[in-house]
Amino acid sequence: MLLLEGTFPFVSGGVSSWVHQIIQGFPEIRFGAIFLGSRKQDYGKLRYTLPSNLVHLETAYLFDDQENPPIVPVKAPAETMAMVEQMHDLFENDLKHPNCAHMFAGMMDEAGPDGKIGHDMFLYSEGAWDFIKKSYRRRSTDPSFVDYFWTIRTIHTPFWRLREVAVKAPPARIYHAVSTGYAGILGVLLKHRNQRPFMLSEHGIYVKERKIDLYQAQWIKDNRSVFERDPSRVSYFRQLWIRFFEHLGYVTYQASNDIVALYEANRQRQLTDGAPPERTSNIANGIDVEKFAALRADWPDGPPPIMCLIGRVVPIKDIKTYIRAMRIVATHLPQAEAWIAGPEDESPEYARECRELVTQLGLENTVKFLGFQKLTELLPKVGLVVLSSISEALPLVILEGYAAGVPTLSTDVGSCRQLVFGLPGEDEALGASGRIVRIADPQALAQAAIELLGDPVEWQRARASAIQRVEKYYSQRLMFDRYQALYSKNFAWQA
Repeated sequence: MLLLEGTFPFVSGGVSSWVHQIIQGFPEIRFGAIFLGSRKQDYGKLRYTLPSNLVHLETAYLFDDQENPPIVPVKAPAETMAMVEQMHDLFENDLKHPNCAHMFAGMMDEAGPDGKIGHDMFLYSEGAWDFIKKSYRRRSTDPSFVDYFWTIRTIHTPFWRLREVAVKAPPARIYHAVSTGYAGILGVLLKHRNQRPFMLSEHGIYVKERKIDLYQAQWIKDNRSVFERDPSRVSYFRQLWIRFFEHLGYVTYQASNDIVALYEANRQRQLTDGAPPERTSNIANGIDVEKFAALRADWPDGPPPIMCLIGRVVPIKDIKTYIRAMRIVATHLPQAEAWIAGPEDESPEYARECRELVTQLGLENTVKFLGFQKLTELLPKVGLVVLSSISEALPLVILEGYAAGVPTLSTDVGSCRQLVFGLPGEDEALGASGRIVRIADPQALAQAAIELLGDPVEWQRARASAIQRVEKYYSQRLMFDRYQALYSKNFAWQA
């Protein structure tokens, strides 16, 4: 059972493509999937054709408008509130206590209508009200109790929905989450309830990505006056949300039988965030090299003067830096074009701003928004695959470009440096398969593009390194073999 938060099959992108690839790569295994989303209206139709061995698909929306339990007097037993307070004290002061994850799972067992911590008790009991007041006095540095009260309600409400999902979920021999966060916590609950193994694969580090989102979020309140605000300190409610996701990540790591990162830097981050070292490993993404290798036929001697960013038009991809870089590139290489191949519906306001920037810079004939494209049709026309992101893990589009013979130009995020320069040893000896530049630096991005597109010899050298690197280290067969070993071990696991 795959546990998926905001990805396959309703959202396209690298993680969703990987999920689709894994299901298809093991036709002998029957998969199920539980998709967790925010609200139903935030998602459209299926973005993928469901493989025949995906035999169960369930959707749950954690922040949809739902009817609360009827408002009636509810009594919170003193021993129950003592347990709740002990759990929160561990989260706040002793997160690495050995009982932390077990106590959390046990409390979630009590979160149903027949348990000691039902949703009605949280909403309506005097004991819960007193605990929220006490927590506000002890911990909050924001003057608004009203905002604190509603933030606590918002943070806790999804747990009752997750318990409903866990109770209704069909049994599986392995539960496999593709992130921490809510999907990871669902895995914790399912392992606890059914005594079956729970695996975790992280493409990006979920907590890190949520921190980026939360630092940028405009909806988080800060009620301090201008005289009370210290620019060097994050507002209390922002800190509260960040700690919440840190706690979810820690509990998920502690419950996981196996914890997979895409590359070593992310594994080290997992260790820092509480993952037990003996359960961690690295399995790099892999692609169908043969599928893209066929595109190398009849390739021109020099690079096509086309830069292409393949990805969603969302802030984390920093499309605006890419557009600004193209203003510089166009001055030196007038024949060059910058393509953007990806959906614009996830963040329509940002997409509109990007199009307006193109107009402001006079690049209407140079920068082209293509929408979703088939890579097998797109890559033979491209001279450089470009990523200007402020956060990535191990991007499949770089590997797919490599297999087609297209070098890459990327910001220094995730494993991109490893993909361009190789790991120490034989991989590094293959040479650079592109360029790496700093985040949010249009000048550096433009200069690197000019160097590669303007020098056929250097471009051919990078192209050769790209092909050798992907064929030797990033084939999907290698990835499948490593996951087969993990699945086989966990199929044999006994609680």
